[in-house]
Amino acid sequence: MNIQTEKLSLIEWISRLNDTSIIEKLREIKDDYSKSKDWWDTLKKEEMESINRGIKDFEEGRIHSHITARNIYEKYL
Repeated sequence: MNIQTEKLSLIEWISRLNDTSIIEKLREIKDDYSKSKDWWDTLKKEEMESINRGIKDFEEGRIHSHITARNIYEKYL
């Protein structure tokens, strides 16, 4: 699916609409979408910092394999 083609197709369809109930539903969808936030923006500062530390650890090679992690934490599971 080409998103640009789909968007143009929807624009064309909407421009021919005369049903106010559908237009109102589309407006509600637009309003709900406008109010929604990216999940990243809902995180607390500490959570963002923790994720960023994990990314930095990965980039600097401070990682362990799944098997190593299982062996370390197996006694807690």
